[in-house]
Order: sequence, then structure tokens, then C-alpha cells
Amino acid sequence: METADRSDAPAIADDLAPAGPVVVVLDGPAGTGKSTVSREIAARLGLSFLDTGAMYRAMTYWLLENGVDVEDADAVAVASGKPVVRSGTDAAGPTITVDGVDVSGPIRGPEVTAAVSAVSAVPEVRTRMVELQRGSAAAAPVGIVAEGRDLGTVVFPRADLKVYLTASAEIRATRRAAQLGVTDAAGITAILLDIERRDAADSGRATSPLAKAADAVEVDTGEMTPEQVVDRIIALVHGRVAVPVDRSRRS
Repeated sequence: METADRSDAPAIADDLAPAGPVVVVLDGPAGTGKSTVSREIAARLGLSFLDTGAMYRAMTYWLLENGVDVEDADAVAVASGKPVVRSGTDAAGPTITVDGVDVSGPIRGPEVTAAVSAVSAVPEVRTRMVELQRGSAAAAPVGIVAEGRDLGTVVFPRADLKVYLTASAEIRATRRAAQLGVTDAAGITAILLDIERRDAADSGRATSPLAKAADAVEVDTGEMTPEQVVDRIIALVHGRVAVPVDRSRRS
């Protein structure tokens, strides 16, 4: 379902003035298609792209590699200020490095996946990541499409457009299994249980990163193709703001 919103107009209104840097955020639980559609939206609109979840994963990877007990919040808090996490924002080829090393592959491993919720719950980690994420948006020449969690409520509360993607846990598990090439029933069940575990862990926090901003447009992606989701959100963007042109991209 989609909640009613004044930005449902499919085209740019004639009276929209040229805007400054545009900020579009996509929130929601894992497996709703945030990464796929947000990159495509950024590419089509000529905006930068930010995968905030990759930043938390990069931090988690560094902590694990350096022998920090990720269940010890105090130890994580102390160590979290040490690594240099950098997220490239080119939608055509986003990057994520820690201390100058590309970690885009390792951060998707099961060990990091199992530990990232605990790490991201540490206030010192979140404070540092939010600062980095806001810095990425401020440095974007035209604007940015950011995807992750608590973006509309905490990181970018004044975003031009906030979208909250949803889908059932079963659908999300099936999608994640397809991405990973898992076809057996036991493997899919394990993925489903992991998604449910992460949802419960995130929802159980005092300030849940899965909270939907009051002014967000909710889009249930369960019965939609990625292309349909992209088209829907781009229509919402055009109904809300005139996207500036990045003249540096012109030949």
C-alpha cells in the first residue's frame, strides 16, 4: 500500500522553482529493494548515491578484523573512532573503503551480517556515521539519494522526499535468496529467520532505526517490480521539487 501524500503528482508542477541540492531518502527493512532502486533513481536523476548500510558494515568489518568484541558496547565505542570509512557516491560505481582498502566484498559476508545490528546500536558509532552521511550529502554537487535506516527520522529530517519501503519478511527472504543464489528450502528458511532476527533486533531498540518518518510516503514493494518502484519514486520526486542540472556532467 501507499499512504496518501500531496506529492503523488506524476509530473513537475509548472510553478516549482529550481531547487538547491536535492535530498531523497529511502528507509525500510532489509530486502525491500532499497539498494537496487535507489541507485537507479540516482542514476536517472543525475544525483549522487549513498548506501548508508554499507558504512555500518564497513565499521563492523574493521572491528571484527581487529579483534574487537562487537558485543561489548564500550569496546566498540572506543574503537569506532579509529578506522577511516569512506563511501564513494557515484551511482554508476559506488565504493566503500576502510583505511583505504576496498571492502565492498567482505562486508557482505555472514559474519558481518550477524554482527552489524549490535555495532550499529552503539550511540558512538551512530553519531560518527550520521556525521559522515551528512557530510556526503553536503558534498554532493546536485543532490543525493540515500538509502538505509532512520534516514528520514534522524539523519536527514528535512529531506525533500522521504520514502519508506516495505514488504513481507517472506518476500524479502525470497529476494535475498535469489541474490545469493540460494535455491534449497533449508537455505531460504535460514535467510528468513535471519531477516526476522534483524527486524526484531532493530525494532527492539529504544529508538528504532526502522521507524517511519511521519511525512514519509510508504510504498509496499511486495507486488511491484524494481522498475515500477523506480518509476513511482521518480514521479514523487518530480512532484515535490525541480531537480537541478549538474552542468559539470555535460560534454
